[in-house]
Amino acid sequence: MTVRSRSVPRQIKPELEHELARSPNLGYESSTDVGFVRCLSHGFPTPLARWHYHDEYELHLITSTSGKLFVGDWIGPFQAGQLVLTGPRLPHNWVSMDMPEGGVPLRDLVIQFSHEPLVRASENIPELAEVLPLLERAKHGIEFFGLSETAEAHWHKVKGSRGLKRFTAFCDFMSDLAACTDFRLLSSVQLQSTDDDAELDQINALVNRITEHLADEHSAAALAADLGMSESKFSRFFRKATGNTFTDFVNRVRISRACQLLMDTDQQVTHICYEVGFNNVANFNRRFLEIKGLTPSEFRKQSLTRFRGAA
Repeated sequence: MTVRSRSVPRQIKPELEHELARSPNLGYESSTDVGFVRCLSHGFPTPLARWHYHDEYELHLITSTSGKLFVGDWIGPFQAGQLVLTGPRLPHNWVSMDMPEGGVPLRDLVIQFSHEPLVRASENIPELAEVLPLLERAKHGIEFFGLSETAEAHWHKVKGSRGLKRFTAFCDFMSDLAACTDFRLLSSVQLQSTDDDAELDQINALVNRITEHLADEHSAAALAADLGMSESKFSRFFRKATGNTFTDFVNRVRISRACQLLMDTDQQVTHICYEVGFNNVANFNRRFLEIKGLTPSEFRKQSLTRFRGAA
């Protein structure tokens, strides 16, 4: 019989933030006053503080305090000056660990914007297409480095303008982010962009096959044969498209799924190990530590703090 840990919540999901919850009393700009680019600033603690997600992208600059950042299956430190872009429906949370008594009046400078307006506009305005790779990366959360002062100046320009001037200021900000090469992706694994639709379809089919059948044995040789490729050609093809070797990619997808189970269920670590496709616990623990920087048990323990607050 499986004994469940009482210290870990079962099936606790992030909260979906709806438009109706965005009251100007909490610091949100009224949707009647602005267009699809919306600014928000707040201190900490705040009623906005919780593990949540929403349909918009969120560009988030921390101006004070330090603590732990949670983005999807990522857990890492943050401090003043951190700049992160999260994509639609990607859960996130910043938990301050060093707040003075009474909190801080300003911790977060935020910009929210929707996906569809930019994508539709880019079909007719080629210059806007420059931002599309950035939006693709944001599905996993992006932490930018060396941009904190520039980002704060951009935020105030966007906040202080309306109409076309706001959109112009927003595009200027996005241009700097799209051109930034000093960044890291935070959550899960990522497919690299490719101009070849046929290749992209092949890779998406392979990734879906792997993720939908994690517990199965996945062989590069077998997949290569299915595609009519030699194993060496398949290895080059796969690495170009994913940025990982086939084995590393499978391990990362399995660890990502394990993170989700560790965060959202109270299943035992041993059970999760086999459910995501590892055939022994020692190998699972070793790979988990290599990829996430902590053990599965430590990850589960730290993940519990994601419910303590953020925006």
